[in-house]
Amino acid sequence: MILPRYIVFWMEKQCGRKIVRSADCDYLALDIESVTGEHIGVNTIKRLLGFIKENRNTRMTTLDIVARYLGCETWEQLEKYKSRYIGSRFSMKREEIMVRQLEQGQRVEIHYPPMRRLIIEYQGDCHFTIIESENSKLAVGDQILLTHIIEMYPLWVSEVIRDGQSLGAFTTGDSLIYHRLLPPESNK
Repeated sequence: MILPRYIVFWMEKQCGRKIVRSADCDYLALDIESVTGEHIGVNTIKRLLGFIKENRNTRMTTLDIVARYLGCETWEQLEKYKSRYIGSRFSMKREEIMVRQLEQGQRVEIHYPPMRRLIIEYQGDCHFTIIESENSKLAVGDQILLTHIIEMYPLWVSEVIRDGQSLGAFTTGDSLIYHRLLPPESNK
């Protein structure tokens, strides 16, 4: 079982950091234990967050620990909060990078599950070049057309051009969990 996005969002808020790398799972395991006094193994956390792809049933005792970490008594009680999250989804403040306000040469780092990372460089007029790519189908050197970068939404690329050939549109299967503008000195 992979935890729903709203649960991961709450876990990130509780631990005070985005969970985008394996090391973040280690940190989360320690934080869960310090808050609840109960242990969840790092590999279990990685499975719950989609870093490890295994089709295993998750024990209810593990889900109850997650619920207690988030301030509920049981997983069942925590799931009742789902309607609050879904109901307020459009009013929640999300981080967004306004693409048309970027300066040419500005770089953006993007993370999305499981353990995918991109660094893209703005070329102007909503066009970017992929500078770094880890575990993504997008490759270094690809040219992409992109109008929005919004946390908690998939990355929707209007067009990917590789070696002069259009590959069509591309969408990340999962929502972005982290993105940031890189400081100018990282562009060198």
